[in-house]
Amino acid sequence: MPELPEVETIKRSLESRITGLTLNEVILINPQIVRSPSAGDFSGGLSGQKVKSIGRRGKYLLIHLSGELILAIHLRMTGRLVYTGGGTPPAKHTHAILRLSNGSELHYTDVRKFGRLALISSDRLEDWPGLKNLGPEPLDQGFTRDYLKKELKRRRTRIKSLLLDQTFIAGLGNIYADEALHRARINPEKTASSLTPREVARLYQGIREALAEGIANRGTSFRDYVDGLGEAGSNQQSLQVYGRQGKPCLCCGLPVERVRLGGRSTYFCPKCQR
Repeated sequence: MPELPEVETIKRSLESRITGLTLNEVILINPQIVRSPSAGDFSGGLSGQKVKSIGRRGKYLLIHLSGELILAIHLRMTGRLVYTGGGTPPAKHTHAILRLSNGSELHYTDVRKFGRLALISSDRLEDWPGLKNLGPEPLDQGFTRDYLKKELKRRRTRIKSLLLDQTFIAGLGNIYADEALHRARINPEKTASSLTPREVARLYQGIREALAEGIANRGTSFRDYVDGLGEAGSNQQSLQVYGRQGKPCLCCGLPVERVRLGGRSTYFCPKCQR
């Protein structure tokens, strides 16, 4: 699933190309991808709207439109939103085509069909299900060491599971949670409330560093993720533990191990993260 760095990269790759353009036509090949309103109201509401700006909240891509509307997109597991030349034949699993005023198009594809699009009034964004309960953005100034320390103290769940909770921190997923914990030298099964002040400080730094590096490398591409221009990221080449089961830890040389926590594969170094 695209996480914060991937969605941020999509946002950055699209904003210079579609900001200021008008959505001339919306073609819904698979109306089931629309969460709200109805498919007909979605297409009608989008048509004629001008793109004012593009934002992101957690793993949501937010396209701000001229009519005080926002096109919210959650890519889930395999969703892609790609800017392409007009008349480009849609790839397999394309579910929506947005035709732009410069002749180009945005193609939304999704192999697993888990992603969703919604058209939301700007004044309802903060109350919209999925967005209203999101935790702080981990790269914003409001996310501080003191906040993290305070919140961890009252949580008695495993730290890895907590980092995946979008109401705790917005945008972290399996890849960057594992990378942050390795940077912080914290075992993923450790109880959140048991972390020492020094561990909290390392975790805070590890979260921000892992995400910043992911953005700098334009996201992690294993199979499905590409940016808004259809180009793969390179962060997979910089991962320290995620997906590296049996390979030597880049810090100590001991083989990286994998366990399942909460139904999710979790990668860690048994020496560095005791």
